[in-house]
Amino acid sequence: MIPLSRKRTLMKKIAYLLSVLFIAASCVGSGGLHYDTLEKGEKIEATRAQLDHSNFGDLLKKYVNDEGLVDYEGLATEQAALKSYLVYLSVNPPRKDWEIGEQFAYYINLYNASTLDLIIDNDMPASIQDIKGPFGEVWIKNFIVVDGDEFSLADIEKGILQKMGDARIHFAINCASISCPKLLNEVYTGKNVDDLMEKAANEFINSEKNDLSDSSNPKLSSIFDFYPKDFKAESGTVIKYINQYATNKINEGATIQYKNYDWSLNKQ
Repeated sequence: MIPLSRKRTLMKKIAYLLSVLFIAASCVGSGGLHYDTLEKGEKIEATRAQLDHSNFGDLLKKYVNDEGLVDYEGLATEQAALKSYLVYLSVNPPRKDWEIGEQFAYYINLYNASTLDLIIDNDMPASIQDIKGPFGEVWIKNFIVVDGDEFSLADIEKGILQKMGDARIHFAINCASISCPKLLNEVYTGKNVDDLMEKAANEFINSEKNDLSDSSNPKLSSIFDFYPKDFKAESGTVIKYINQYATNKINEGATIQYKNYDWSLNKQ
């Protein structure tokens, strides 16, 4: 007879796997929004500005600390400014004449600003996963309006950003959770997007969210378990990808363990 505690653990694992499979099989996509893709190894060049993201940047500087934690109560007092920025993005979607750096900045900022707005709209829950969506999945909840159409966080991440061909987006977008890469208190622009993505990747990989102290038995963030194909597409293996940034290098062929993901709200 299986002990009750073990049954509960098993049921949680099954529920998690089902949710992952559902999201993977769901019709996440760009919905007609324009985006370009990088050729393998192509660098994002600094680009001319198409939009002014400074209003969002001011909010980030004011309400996000250096650890990436958010003063949601303070931000809530200026939610009108946040929503105004989202309206600005909504009526100015990427066009075919935009350079790819400006596209990356647009979609990263759209994801991060929409997530902040979602948390405030739902009274700052203990976890983003407490917010309900279709089949209980907040990630496929359509609430992001761009050019008159509605999109989900999964649409922006999986339907656009992942397809643009730079795995560093996983360190740039923030899912309002403790185990996520930290939300930078700088705004992404076409001019700085490559530098900030590089900064985000370097800081995350060398942070306490990964334990690289034992080069033969590292304990990695579950992000590397969630999206292995993206990292392997660029470097061949997850380890090779990490070693581009790691101060303490991992041995090729090391036994990898993945840390449990803490979905608690990233509040100050």
